[in-house]
Amino acid sequence: FSSFRFDIYRKVPKDLTQPTYTGAIISVCCCLFILFLFLSELTGFIATEIVNELYVDDPDKDSGGKIEVNLNISLPNLHCELVGLDIQDEMGRHEVGHIDNSMKIPLNNGDGCRFEGHFSINVPGNFHVSTHSATAQPQNPDMTHIIHKLSFGDKLQVHNVHGAFNALEGADKLSSNPLASHDYILKIVPTVYEDMSGKQRYSYQYTVANKEYVAYSHTGRIIPAIWFRYDLSPITVKYTERRQPLYRFITSICAIIGGTFTVAGILDSCIFTASEAWKKIQLGKMQ
Repeated sequence: FSSFRFDIYRKVPKDLTQPTYTGAIISVCCCLFILFLFLSELTGFIATEIVNELYVDDPDKDSGGKIEVNLNISLPNLHCELVGLDIQDEMGRHEVGHIDNSMKIPLNNGDGCRFEGHFSINVPGNFHVSTHSATAQPQNPDMTHIIHKLSFGDKLQVHNVHGAFNALEGADKLSSNPLASHDYILKIVPTVYEDMSGKQRYSYQYTVANKEYVAYSHTGRIIPAIWFRYDLSPITVKYTERRQPLYRFITSICAIIGGTFTVAGILDSCIFTASEAWKKIQLGKMQ
Protein backbone atom coordinates (compact mmCIF):
# COMPACT_ATOMS: atom_id res chain seq x y z
CA PHE A 1 0.00 0.00 0.00
CA SER A 2 1.34 3.43 -0.97
CA SER A 3 -0.12 6.91 -0.60
CA PHE A 4 1.04 7.62 -4.16
CA ARG A 5 -1.97 5.64 -5.37
CA PHE A 6 -4.21 8.52 -4.31
CA ASP A 7 -2.52 10.94 -6.71
CA ILE A 8 -5.10 11.79 -9.39
CA TYR A 9 -2.68 14.21 -11.05
CA ARG A 10 -0.30 11.66 -12.57
CA LYS A 11 2.86 13.16 -14.07
CA VAL A 12 3.96 12.36 -17.60
CA PRO A 13 7.77 12.11 -18.10
CA LYS A 14 9.17 14.91 -20.21
CA ASP A 15 10.72 12.49 -22.70
CA LEU A 16 7.19 11.29 -23.55
CA THR A 17 5.93 14.77 -24.42
CA GLN A 18 6.42 16.80 -27.56
CA PRO A 19 6.43 20.63 -27.50
CA THR A 20 5.25 22.50 -30.59
CA TYR A 21 5.28 26.10 -31.79
CA THR A 22 1.47 26.00 -32.05
CA GLY A 23 1.23 24.81 -28.46
CA ALA A 24 3.55 27.62 -27.33
CA ILE A 25 1.43 30.25 -29.09
CA ILE A 26 -1.79 28.84 -27.64
CA SER A 27 -0.20 28.68 -24.16
CA VAL A 28 0.85 32.34 -24.29
CA CYS A 29 -2.59 33.42 -25.54
CA CYS A 30 -4.18 31.24 -22.86
CA CYS A 31 -2.15 32.90 -20.08
CA LEU A 32 -2.94 36.38 -21.37
CA PHE A 33 -6.63 35.53 -21.56
CA ILE A 34 -6.60 34.14 -18.02
CA LEU A 35 -4.84 37.30 -16.79
CA PHE A 36 -7.46 39.49 -18.47
CA LEU A 37 -10.37 37.54 -16.96
CA PHE A 38 -8.67 37.44 -13.56
CA LEU A 39 -8.23 41.24 -13.48
CA SER A 40 -11.85 41.68 -14.57
CA GLU A 41 -13.09 39.43 -11.77
CA LEU A 42 -10.77 41.12 -9.26
CA THR A 43 -12.16 44.54 -10.22
CA GLY A 44 -15.70 43.26 -9.76
CA PHE A 45 -14.77 41.73 -6.38
CA ILE A 46 -13.21 44.94 -5.06
CA ALA A 47 -16.03 47.17 -6.30
CA THR A 48 -19.29 47.43 -4.39
CA GLU A 49 -22.77 47.03 -5.80
CA ILE A 50 -26.00 48.71 -4.75
CA VAL A 51 -29.01 46.44 -4.24
CA ASN A 52 -32.43 48.02 -3.79
CA GLU A 53 -35.64 46.64 -2.37
CA LEU A 54 -39.14 47.87 -1.53
CA TYR A 55 -41.12 47.16 1.61
CA VAL A 56 -43.93 48.61 3.71
CA ASP A 57 -42.59 50.08 6.94
CA ASP A 58 -41.67 53.23 8.86
CA PRO A 59 -37.87 53.19 8.44
CA ASP A 60 -36.96 55.84 11.00
CA LYS A 61 -39.13 55.11 14.02
CA ASP A 62 -36.88 57.19 16.29
CA SER A 63 -37.64 60.43 14.45
CA GLY A 64 -41.04 60.79 16.10
CA GLY A 65 -42.71 61.28 12.74
CA LYS A 66 -40.71 64.42 11.95
CA ILE A 67 -38.96 64.99 8.64
CA GLU A 68 -36.13 67.47 8.10
CA VAL A 69 -36.60 69.87 5.17
CA ASN A 70 -34.07 71.96 3.25
CA LEU A 71 -35.58 74.76 1.16
CA ASN A 72 -33.78 77.24 -1.07
CA ILE A 73 -35.97 79.48 -3.24
CA SER A 74 -35.56 82.86 -4.96
CA LEU A 75 -38.33 85.43 -5.44
CA PRO A 76 -36.66 88.11 -7.60
CA ASN A 77 -39.60 90.53 -7.42
CA LEU A 78 -40.55 90.45 -3.73
CA HIS A 79 -38.81 92.33 -0.88
CA CYS A 80 -37.27 90.25 1.90
CA GLU A 81 -39.35 91.96 4.61
CA LEU A 82 -42.46 90.60 2.91
CA VAL A 83 -41.24 87.00 2.51
CA GLY A 84 -42.15 84.50 5.19
CA LEU A 85 -42.47 80.76 5.75
CA ASP A 86 -45.65 79.31 7.26
CA ILE A 87 -45.96 75.70 8.45
CA GLN A 88 -49.18 73.75 9.04
CA ASP A 89 -49.83 70.07 9.72
CA GLU A 90 -52.58 67.76 10.91
CA MET A 91 -50.95 67.48 14.35
CA GLY A 92 -52.26 70.96 15.16
CA ARG A 93 -49.19 72.97 14.30
CA HIS A 94 -49.84 76.34 12.66
CA GLU A 95 -46.78 78.54 12.59
CA VAL A 96 -46.79 81.83 10.68
CA GLY A 97 -43.43 83.43 9.90
CA HIS A 98 -41.05 80.60 10.85
CA ILE A 99 -37.59 82.11 11.39
CA ASP A 100 -35.46 79.40 13.08
CA ASN A 101 -32.52 78.20 10.95
CA SER A 102 -33.60 80.42 8.08
CA MET A 103 -31.94 83.21 6.14
CA LYS A 104 -33.08 85.90 3.70
CA ILE A 105 -30.64 87.25 1.13
CA PRO A 106 -31.60 90.42 -0.82
CA LEU A 107 -31.52 90.17 -4.61
CA ASN A 108 -31.72 92.74 -7.43
CA ASN A 109 -30.64 95.67 -5.21
CA GLY A 110 -33.18 94.75 -2.56
CA ASP A 111 -36.13 94.29 -4.94
CA GLY A 112 -35.97 90.51 -4.64
CA CYS A 113 -35.19 87.91 -2.01
CA ARG A 114 -33.60 84.51 -1.70
CA PHE A 115 -35.00 82.42 1.16
CA GLU A 116 -32.98 79.55 2.64
CA GLY A 117 -34.37 77.49 5.49
CA HIS A 118 -33.85 74.25 7.40
CA PHE A 119 -36.83 73.09 9.45
CA SER A 120 -38.77 70.00 10.51
CA ILE A 121 -42.32 69.02 9.59
CA ASN A 122 -44.92 66.48 10.64
CA VAL A 123 -46.76 64.36 8.08
CA PRO A 124 -49.16 65.10 6.49
CA GLY A 125 -49.39 68.87 6.17
CA ASN A 126 -48.03 71.78 4.19
CA PHE A 127 -45.59 74.66 4.31
CA HIS A 128 -45.81 77.72 2.12
CA VAL A 129 -43.85 80.82 1.23
CA SER A 130 -46.10 83.86 1.39
CA THR A 131 -46.57 87.40 2.68
CA HIS A 132 -48.89 86.28 5.52
CA SER A 133 -46.34 87.14 8.21
CA ALA A 134 -45.64 90.65 6.89
CA THR A 135 -46.76 93.55 9.10
CA ALA A 136 -48.40 95.25 6.13
CA GLN A 137 -49.73 93.29 3.18
CA PRO A 138 -48.53 94.51 -0.24
CA GLN A 139 -51.08 95.49 -2.85
CA ASN A 140 -49.83 93.22 -5.65
CA PRO A 141 -47.26 90.69 -4.34
CA ASP A 142 -45.28 89.02 -7.11
CA MET A 143 -44.82 85.30 -6.43
CA THR A 144 -42.77 84.42 -9.50
CA HIS A 145 -39.88 82.27 -8.31
CA ILE A 146 -37.10 79.78 -8.95
CA ILE A 147 -36.63 76.74 -6.71
CA HIS A 148 -32.96 75.92 -6.23
CA LYS A 149 -33.40 73.13 -3.74
CA LEU A 150 -36.12 71.23 -1.91
CA SER A 151 -34.95 68.07 -0.19
CA PHE A 152 -35.98 65.96 2.79
CA GLY A 153 -33.87 64.09 5.32
CA ASP A 154 -30.15 63.39 5.09
CA LYS A 155 -28.19 64.10 1.93
CA LEU A 156 -26.86 60.91 0.37
CA GLN A 157 -23.34 61.41 -1.03
CA VAL A 158 -23.49 58.25 -3.13
CA HIS A 159 -22.76 58.30 -6.86
CA ASN A 160 -24.42 54.96 -7.64
CA VAL A 161 -27.80 55.96 -6.21
CA HIS A 162 -29.96 57.94 -8.59
CA GLY A 163 -33.40 59.15 -7.59
CA ALA A 164 -35.73 62.10 -7.18
CA PHE A 165 -34.15 63.47 -4.00
CA ASN A 166 -34.37 67.05 -5.32
CA ALA A 167 -37.09 66.74 -7.94
CA LEU A 168 -37.97 70.46 -7.90
CA GLU A 169 -34.41 71.66 -8.47
CA GLY A 170 -34.41 74.31 -11.18
CA ALA A 171 -38.20 74.76 -11.26
CA ASP A 172 -38.61 78.14 -13.01
CA LYS A 173 -41.86 80.08 -12.64
CA LEU A 174 -40.55 83.53 -13.61
CA SER A 175 -42.83 83.68 -16.63
CA SER A 176 -45.98 82.83 -14.67
CA ASN A 177 -48.75 85.21 -13.66
CA PRO A 178 -47.21 87.36 -10.87
CA LEU A 179 -50.43 87.21 -8.85
CA ALA A 180 -50.91 83.45 -9.22
CA SER A 181 -50.58 80.99 -6.36
CA HIS A 182 -48.54 77.86 -6.95
CA ASP A 183 -49.49 74.47 -5.55
CA TYR A 184 -46.82 71.78 -5.40
CA ILE A 185 -48.33 68.46 -4.35
CA LEU A 186 -45.59 66.13 -3.07
CA LYS A 187 -45.65 62.39 -2.44
CA ILE A 188 -42.70 61.68 -0.15
CA VAL A 189 -41.07 58.23 -0.34
CA PRO A 190 -38.86 57.18 2.64
CA THR A 191 -35.42 56.02 1.50
CA VAL A 192 -32.84 54.08 3.54
CA TYR A 193 -29.20 53.68 2.56
CA GLU A 194 -27.14 51.03 4.36
CA ASP A 195 -23.37 51.02 3.77
CA MET A 196 -20.89 48.17 4.13
CA SER A 197 -20.47 48.76 7.86
CA GLY A 198 -24.23 48.44 8.46
CA LYS A 199 -24.71 52.15 9.18
CA GLN A 200 -28.03 53.47 7.91
CA ARG A 201 -28.88 56.94 6.64
CA TYR A 202 -32.43 58.16 6.14
CA SER A 203 -33.46 60.34 3.26
CA TYR A 204 -36.59 60.90 1.20
CA GLN A 205 -37.37 60.98 -2.48
CA TYR A 206 -40.53 62.57 -3.79
CA THR A 207 -42.75 62.92 -6.80
CA VAL A 208 -44.44 66.23 -7.57
CA ALA A 209 -47.43 67.64 -9.41
CA ASN A 210 -48.17 71.36 -9.57
CA LYS A 211 -50.88 73.79 -10.58
CA GLU A 212 -51.33 77.55 -10.73
CA TYR A 213 -54.42 79.53 -9.79
CA VAL A 214 -55.49 82.95 -8.55
CA ALA A 215 -56.66 82.89 -4.91
CA TYR A 216 -58.82 85.56 -3.28
CA SER A 217 -59.27 86.33 0.41
CA HIS A 218 -62.65 86.87 2.08
CA THR A 219 -62.19 90.59 1.46
CA GLY A 220 -61.75 90.03 -2.26
CA ARG A 221 -58.01 90.73 -2.34
CA ILE A 222 -55.62 88.50 -4.24
CA ILE A 223 -53.28 86.70 -1.82
CA PRO A 224 -50.81 84.57 -3.77
CA ALA A 225 -48.55 82.03 -2.08
CA ILE A 226 -46.25 79.14 -2.95
CA TRP A 227 -47.70 76.00 -1.36
CA PHE A 228 -45.93 72.72 -0.75
CA ARG A 229 -48.52 70.12 0.26
CA TYR A 230 -47.06 66.76 1.21
CA ASP A 231 -48.00 63.28 2.29
CA LEU A 232 -45.93 60.22 3.11
CA SER A 233 -45.91 57.08 0.99
CA PRO A 234 -46.22 53.76 2.91
CA ILE A 235 -43.61 52.22 0.61
CA THR A 236 -39.96 52.45 1.71
CA VAL A 237 -37.04 52.15 -0.69
CA LYS A 238 -33.89 50.58 0.73
CA TYR A 239 -30.45 50.67 -0.90
CA THR A 240 -27.91 48.19 0.49
CA GLU A 241 -24.21 48.37 -0.29
CA ARG A 242 -22.76 44.92 -0.87
CA ARG A 243 -19.56 43.30 -2.05
CA GLN A 244 -19.19 39.99 -3.87
CA PRO A 245 -18.52 37.12 -1.39
CA LEU A 246 -15.01 35.68 -1.33
CA TYR A 247 -16.20 32.16 -2.12
CA ARG A 248 -17.90 33.38 -5.30
CA PHE A 249 -14.71 35.16 -6.35
CA ILE A 250 -12.64 31.98 -5.78
CA THR A 251 -15.21 29.91 -7.68
CA SER A 252 -15.04 32.30 -10.63
CA ILE A 253 -11.23 32.24 -10.68
CA CYS A 254 -11.18 28.42 -10.62
CA ALA A 255 -13.76 28.32 -13.42
CA ILE A 256 -11.72 30.78 -15.48
CA ILE A 257 -8.42 28.92 -15.07
CA GLY A 258 -9.85 25.42 -15.46
CA GLY A 259 -12.15 26.30 -18.34
CA THR A 260 -9.51 28.24 -20.25
CA PHE A 261 -6.89 25.50 -19.91
CA THR A 262 -9.40 22.85 -20.94
CA VAL A 263 -10.57 24.73 -24.02
CA ALA A 264 -6.98 25.63 -24.94
CA GLY A 265 -5.94 21.98 -24.54
CA ILE A 266 -8.75 20.79 -26.80
CA LEU A 267 -7.85 23.43 -29.38
CA ASP A 268 -4.15 22.53 -29.26
CA SER A 269 -4.97 18.81 -29.54
CA CYS A 270 -7.19 19.40 -32.59
CA ILE A 271 -4.52 21.53 -34.30
CA PHE A 272 -1.78 19.03 -33.52
CA THR A 273 -3.87 16.06 -34.77
CA ALA A 274 -4.77 17.90 -37.96
CA SER A 275 -1.14 18.88 -38.50
CA GLU A 276 0.07 15.30 -38.08
CA ALA A 277 -2.61 14.02 -40.45
CA TRP A 278 -1.63 16.60 -43.06
CA LYS A 279 2.01 15.58 -42.82
CA LYS A 280 1.09 11.93 -43.37
CA ILE A 281 -1.00 12.87 -46.39
CA GLN A 282 1.90 14.78 -47.86
CA LEU A 283 4.19 11.80 -47.29
CA GLY A 284 1.63 9.48 -48.80
CA LYS A 285 1.31 7.40 -45.65
CA MET A 286 -2.46 7.84 -45.43
CA GLN A 287 -4.64 5.91 -47.94
